[in-house]
Amino acid sequence: MGKTLHPGPINKTKRWDPKLWVSPIPFGLTKVKPHHMRDTAKIVWKNRDNLNYAKNIILKGVCDGCALGVSGLQDQTLNGPHMCTTRFNVLRLNTAPPIDPEFLHQDIDELRKYSSRELREKGRIPYPMIRRKGERRFTRISWDEAMEQISDKMRELDPKQYAFYLTSRGITNESYYVAAKIARFLGTNHIDNASRICHSPSKSALMRSIGVGASTCNYQDWLGTDVLVFWGSVASNASPVSTKYMMEAKKRGTKIIVINPYREPALENYWVPSVTESALFGTKIADEFYEVNIGGDIALMHGIMKHWFDMEEAREGAAINHEFIKDHVNNYEDLVENVKSQDWDEIVKSSGVSKSDIIELSETLAHAKTGVMVWALGLTMHSHATDNISQVANIALLRGWLGKKHCGLMPLRGHSSVQGSGEMGADPFSLPGGGFDDKNVERIEKLWGFDLPNWPGDTVGVTIENAMLDEDNERKLKLYYMSGGNFLETMPNPDFVEQALANLDIRVHQDIILNTSTLVDAKEAVIVLPAKTRYEQDGGGLSTSTERMVYFSPEIEGNRNRIEEARSEWQIYVDLAKRVKPEDSHLIDFKSGQEIRNEIAKGNPAYDGVQYLTKAGDVYQYGGAWLCEGGVCPTPDGRANLITMEIPKSNEKAGEYKLLMRRGAQFNSMVYGDLDNFNHMGRHDVLINPQDAKRQAIEDGEAIVLYNENGVFQGHARYADIREGNVGTLFPEGNFLAQIGVYESFVEMPDYNANVKVEKADFFNANKDRQYLEKPVPDLEDNPN
Repeated sequence: MGKTLHPGPINKTKRWDPKLWVSPIPFGLTKVKPHHMRDTAKIVWKNRDNLNYAKNIILKGVCDGCALGVSGLQDQTLNGPHMCTTRFNVLRLNTAPPIDPEFLHQDIDELRKYSSRELREKGRIPYPMIRRKGERRFTRISWDEAMEQISDKMRELDPKQYAFYLTSRGITNESYYVAAKIARFLGTNHIDNASRICHSPSKSALMRSIGVGASTCNYQDWLGTDVLVFWGSVASNASPVSTKYMMEAKKRGTKIIVINPYREPALENYWVPSVTESALFGTKIADEFYEVNIGGDIALMHGIMKHWFDMEEAREGAAINHEFIKDHVNNYEDLVENVKSQDWDEIVKSSGVSKSDIIELSETLAHAKTGVMVWALGLTMHSHATDNISQVANIALLRGWLGKKHCGLMPLRGHSSVQGSGEMGADPFSLPGGGFDDKNVERIEKLWGFDLPNWPGDTVGVTIENAMLDEDNERKLKLYYMSGGNFLETMPNPDFVEQALANLDIRVHQDIILNTSTLVDAKEAVIVLPAKTRYEQDGGGLSTSTERMVYFSPEIEGNRNRIEEARSEWQIYVDLAKRVKPEDSHLIDFKSGQEIRNEIAKGNPAYDGVQYLTKAGDVYQYGGAWLCEGGVCPTPDGRANLITMEIPKSNEKAGEYKLLMRRGAQFNSMVYGDLDNFNHMGRHDVLINPQDAKRQAIEDGEAIVLYNENGVFQGHARYADIREGNVGTLFPEGNFLAQIGVYESFVEMPDYNANVKVEKADFFNANKDRQYLEKPVPDLEDNPN
């Protein structure tokens, strides 16, 4: 889709810039900040029993942490070594020894006393296991016994009654592709992946706006663009190496703007450990913060455009790139009419941002010749998420920020290769290389040699709900096959989710480690299968970064803690399919990673070239440096589409707050600590604006309760620079307050937003007439258990 090729890594600016320093006091002494060196030393100590293998993973493997795409210590953006504690924290998943059998086979209620973090620290799953109905312990079984029990059940069921799910835990494109093919071979379209609960709305929005479902630009486009705008993204927390790019961008004159309900410390000041200047004195990241209401982004963007159109009335071309609109964009007049009809009072009320501040932001963007828009879960975890992101696209298109250097739209992916999951077809709405349109279905059926199921598959949230359907319902889910994942810590309303998991006949957990969901009962059996890691996968594996770089990560030898019975994830899927449908097994009988890559290149034509990636460091970028290069989009008419929309109606009642859930001391849902390094927020702290708190006589540190019809969260108030009317908890601790069964309107991503009431704990607990689900917190002795 683009002719220009990525130039490869460039050199960073060597000059130091004291204007960007946080403090002249070295190493951020006296500041609340991450302690990278100390934390790295702890990680080295934790991996001391397998240190040489850990070193080889870092030096030879593609990072299985975030989706920046660091291969070894290098990436395609800046020359020089790239390291971060997020990657180091994930390292133990790959180096850990097997779980002690004495621990593993104790009574199930004893195992349930442990958190997922504690279970993870016990080591890796050593061999296949089963726990049948009524049994108190897991029992070791052979691979043949495990696979026969699963395949026997699948032959018994209608394909609408079983589902597959793949998390983003280091899973490679080969595994996503094989799982997608196997699911359809077995007759089901119930297959989904972790991108459903992070960036699925990004794909749907970008497809309708510009005809592509991925980042249109590269990280290098951050470096020297006029403005770099982060919408609902804390890139420095989720993808720490990105702070090096931000620092370089600042040195090249880029203005960084952050739009978020909470003034995130990690985007205000950061100490980049691999850059001496920043490690010593820190780096001021954001130039401007705009604290928007949760769910108020569409209103804010309406305000930006409304002022642009006022500027246009004073002078044509003052804000809108009319030449780009004329040549490459549809629906301009419709958008103008819609935006002009919006009321300023409604814009300000919904966004939470004053009219003067909106005008300030609007003019900053209007005067910028180039810009890159970056977003993450702050825009996607809403029932109107697709509209959120199409509105971001509207802003970029009106300025002509598409298909050229220093311009573009970038959904910032959170985990390595999750970008590849849908592109490999591991998605109920997708097949390799496209969707379920007649042309693509015909192409894939010809390639695969069998007919695809012709009924619509369900997304992960719906499949969980389907486990609670009546037994005679044709879509009653009875078997769930999961490669990683923990729905108890990623989905809304964990209590309902636990009931649904327990209502399945058979649950299969194909994983590296145990988590709390593995310990939930099932009506017939829970089967646990030990998987190999990315670095053990036979024949190596591919991962796709945020910027569409497809990296090859080789199989890395020398694991002293090798799990003898672990198998490559794609091999397990092939084995399962052979047992369920042995008569047609030749259609899915992959014998090597190279065979899979050869077929991926045919299944998804954009990936043609990955079959030649064979050694560490090999990389291929599909689509060229810029998708939609020159403004030409892969839409039916070659033009982008401006999308008109209304400001979402707020449904909070008087006295309610909007709830924000953020990550802290964790990677995605994998928790690594009790305190956030950036603000020392505890796992049961509640961020609250001091003015909101004082109106309710809530003191900093006081015990408080958040509650709604879904559940109750007990914690401590923590004064913070967060937009009034909004409160913040950590994810997944706050999931009890989100409602099950509420989905984004286009792609069925669960809606994690909620309205809550806030009360002092002693007042709440004194009200005996209120019924609630209590979630006690240690150190709140004044709250009854």
